[in-house]
Amino acid sequence: MSASTQAGNAPAEGVASNWFGILTVVITLIGWSSIPLFLKHFSHLIDAWTSNGWRYGFSALIWAPVLVFALLRRRLPAGLWRAAIVPSIVNSCGQVCFTWAHYKIDPGLLSFGLRSQILFAALGAFLLFPSERPVIRTRGFLIGMVIVLLGTSGAVLLGEERVDVTHLAGIALALASGLLFAMYGLAIRRYMHRFNSVIAFAAISQYTAAAMVILMLFFGDRAGLAALEMSGRQISWLLLSAIIGIALGHVFYYISIARLGVAVSAGVLQLQPFGVAVASYFLFAEVLSSGQWISGGVAVGGAILMLGVQRLVTRKRTDEGLALAEGKSGV
Repeated sequence: MSASTQAGNAPAEGVASNWFGILTVVITLIGWSSIPLFLKHFSHLIDAWTSNGWRYGFSALIWAPVLVFALLRRRLPAGLWRAAIVPSIVNSCGQVCFTWAHYKIDPGLLSFGLRSQILFAALGAFLLFPSERPVIRTRGFLIGMVIVLLGTSGAVLLGEERVDVTHLAGIALALASGLLFAMYGLAIRRYMHRFNSVIAFAAISQYTAAAMVILMLFFGDRAGLAALEMSGRQISWLLLSAIIGIALGHVFYYISIARLGVAVSAGVLQLQPFGVAVASYFLFAEVLSSGQWISGGVAVGGAILMLGVQRLVTRKRTDEGLALAEGKSGV
């Protein structure tokens, strides 16, 4: 193939890659928006321990062949299982809080409350990764953090429903899951960075599933057997939620990151709370006050601002590094 033909195909390949990335991130957005709705639905049928045990157990079965295949091909990385311990523990704790929150508050409020995750992630990155500190210290990033904090607080506090112990417990669980999911992302970066992302998640899913199944056996209604009293259709929906949210959701998100970048992919997913809140209105009659809608929008806007500033600063640092390298090489 001639150089001119290659040059002519390059833009087309780039456009195709971008379109595929857009498709996968939209699928991820729809899939992850459905999970709070699934969990709320099943909160009326089975307990949280049973819900987690069945969903993660089924997801682990789906991911297990990836590890078996790598093991048979002798391509399973050394140290994988040890490195996955800490991220799996944090992920397990986050999943417990996340699922239990659906038994206390409605999905829309919970999803807006989870925007606090980006604050915890930024603070953790500041403490653990010195390379992130110049980004976090920028004025735009700090302004975005304040906006997220104010918006999240408004979404939590400006509701018209009566505030009781159950409501407060749900909010606390939502915020705790945001903290733990932020810690999970940081743990992935710290412990799993040298492994292929698919292999890494497959290993973490096995550990997480083991924890969820053990908890179900000890604390679930009849050790999780209560799920078998549901109709076959309901069990199918339960397993489908595991496929959408756990087994496939992460794969599509990884593809989106590869095609579009972290900032764009994460920015699109900031739309999740709006989709969840609208669907929750029709499915569960959840009504958010105008103050909560405005505050939620403010929180999402702040998160997008933080991601945008991070992308700009990172790109500037990359360009400066390339210019310096070219200067040293005499180009």
